[in-house]
Amino acid sequence: MAALLVIINTPSREVALRIARALIERKLAACVNILAECTSVYRWKGKIEAETEIPLLIKTRGEIYDEVQAAIKALHPYELPEIIAVPVERGLPKYLEWVNAETIPS
Repeated sequence: MAALLVIINTPSREVALRIARALIERKLAACVNILAECTSVYRWKGKIEAETEIPLLIKTRGEIYDEVQAAIKALHPYELPEIIAVPVERGLPKYLEWVNAETIPS
């Protein structure tokens, strides 16, 4: 039961909601936090950019990461979306059990 925290950014709240709902509906995530907008500064194709983005924190299982990544890529409008998975080393056992239970298809 290896939990993952997947971090992504989206260009708008509408895109964030669409991705979050799809992941929950498909049981690819137990919970998705849609955070307040932020400004991301980065270099893209030789230019420094500054854009408003909406971060998401996605709680899922390591065993289904490939499916989670594929779903995000299919729904995300960016040419190269940020998709970072961080292993959850420790956490409240009951919460981690819930994440596991909510990401197993019925």
